[in-house]
Amino acid sequence: MSVLRTKDVEAAVAATDEPEHRLKKNLGPLDLTVFGVGVTIGGGLFVLTGTAAASYAGPAVAVSFAFAAIACGLAALCYAEFASTVPVAGSAYTFSYATLGELIAWIIGWDLILEFFVGAAAVASGWSGYLATALEGTPLAIPAAVANTTDGFMNLPAGLLILALTAILVLGIRLSSRINQVAVAIKVGVALLFVIAGSFFVKATNLVPFVPPSQPTEAATGLTQPLIQVIGGLEPSMFGWGGVVSGAAVVFFAFIGFDVVATTAEETRRPQRDMPIGIMGSLAVCTLLYVTVSLVVTGVQNYRRIDPSDAAPLATAMEHAGHPALARIIAIGAAVGIIVVVMILLLGQSRVAFAMARDGLLPRVFAKVHPRYRTPYVVTILVGVLAAILAAFTSIDVLAELVNVGTLAAFILVSIGVLVLRRTRPDLKRGFRTPFVPVLPIVSALVCFYLMLNLAIETWIRFVVWMMIGLVIYLLYGRSHSRLVRPTTTRSDQS
Repeated sequence: MSVLRTKDVEAAVAATDEPEHRLKKNLGPLDLTVFGVGVTIGGGLFVLTGTAAASYAGPAVAVSFAFAAIACGLAALCYAEFASTVPVAGSAYTFSYATLGELIAWIIGWDLILEFFVGAAAVASGWSGYLATALEGTPLAIPAAVANTTDGFMNLPAGLLILALTAILVLGIRLSSRINQVAVAIKVGVALLFVIAGSFFVKATNLVPFVPPSQPTEAATGLTQPLIQVIGGLEPSMFGWGGVVSGAAVVFFAFIGFDVVATTAEETRRPQRDMPIGIMGSLAVCTLLYVTVSLVVTGVQNYRRIDPSDAAPLATAMEHAGHPALARIIAIGAAVGIIVVVMILLLGQSRVAFAMARDGLLPRVFAKVHPRYRTPYVVTILVGVLAAILAAFTSIDVLAELVNVGTLAAFILVSIGVLVLRRTRPDLKRGFRTPFVPVLPIVSALVCFYLMLNLAIETWIRFVVWMMIGLVIYLLYGRSHSRLVRPTTTRSDQS
């Protein structure tokens, strides 16, 4: 049995019409764009902005966001072609299965499970910081013992949030979409409020020097130093242009939203037209917000005074400017807005696992669809419970970089997959074609790999361990239970 066997594209699309696995097609271009904005504007904007400015790039964190957006934009063009050509749940997993073979598809599917599952827990952990700020000084203030894992023994709000969102996801994609639209309107409004109000308190002196001079640091040593420092024999440092690039690798966490859009291709009414609009539209809106917010936050509060561990840097910046009322409004809005980030990451996770189970690489029970709500309820509930446990006992600092390395790895394989599918299946109808092939996909893969090298060695170790666990599961279960070996419907499933 070849581990590089591929799944026929037509068979993958045909499988979506099987009654026991059919999902409702309820989403249009607005839904997809709002989904993308909903998941992208969250922990990156409201939490990691301060961390990246204080620890890596200073005011040039805006450039870090722009650089990360360019890398994402290149990958997004590749995603758009795939999502419009193979409109099947599973995102990069499904795309890889049709081009690079089953083993690579498993690896990227296992990788996406890491990205969405850990990402949901990380954002929920960061969300509780804004909630604590919003409720501070009120009768509903959260006790320190259960507010976070830094001052207490667990993060109870994060765990409860995930469990509540899991119930919503089981009830249907349309309800999830409507809740997302309301929450997106709130958090985009909060971001604009911060930009408009904060611009009156920006001090030019806080933005000078825009790129702080590089300086040695003792923090990035041993396993905490970026891999590229070891490969290149570089001395550990922070700030400077090296810090800007390292900051881009960290804030990449802020851009994981658009690939979640691709996981909903099977639930989109006209994926050939709507998927490219949703993917590129959400990325454009989010990039503009990230750059403007990061400029204002470092203009209001000098980057040297930003606490890198502050869970609510935007609210803190407004308090620093002498406007605690605005700070509370921003904290409340951010807390509401970040909720849907968690919801959509859980949505993406359940759809990837659903696709893998439908292909037989995971137990088929995970591919069960609720008879009334037409959602993959078994895997949704399982993912929700496990993510709630992880969020309740882990912090965003531990998880964010792990999500980044998984996301970047997925982007690399999708970029390569576009080149492979162009060669192997030039006859397929493509609703969108990635421009400047083969140059753009190659540049996309190289830029993403360079960003991966800027992540810490310990992040790479955790990533490799996770991949090895996945490989063992595939060899012991997925390889022999694959639908390409044990077809359940038609012979066309085999390639």
